[in-house]
Amino acid sequence: QVQLVESGGGLVQPGGSLRLSCAASGSIFSIRAMGWYRQAPGKQRELVASITNGGITNYADSVKGRFTISRGNAKNTVDLQMNRLKPEDTAVYYCKTETIVAGLNYWGQGTQVTVSS
Repeated sequence: QVQLVESGGGLVQPGGSLRLSCAASGSIFSIRAMGWYRQAPGKQRELVASITNGGITNYADSVKGRFTISRGNAKNTVDLQMNRLKPEDTAVYYCKTETIVAGLNYWGQGTQVTVSS
């Protein structure tokens, strides 16, 4: 089992920045990748960015050049630096881990990000 705790959401004006953090505990040896997803009201959950243990990153086209995902040295944390935020970035952001067991993934509880003036 892997437990995830997210932090860093909040309200920010358009053009502003926020940093989300996610810390994993439990069977962290089984983690092979971590990532951030988001879900806006009335929409499906979508990938924002992901990063493997080897540092390979993947970003949604809508956030490329504005968001940066990174892992901590201990590989049990993942951060998402979000710059030049737009109202359309408003959503609940979820941390996700992929494990070495095919199809076994874990999700955090979600953190609200609201971009509004």
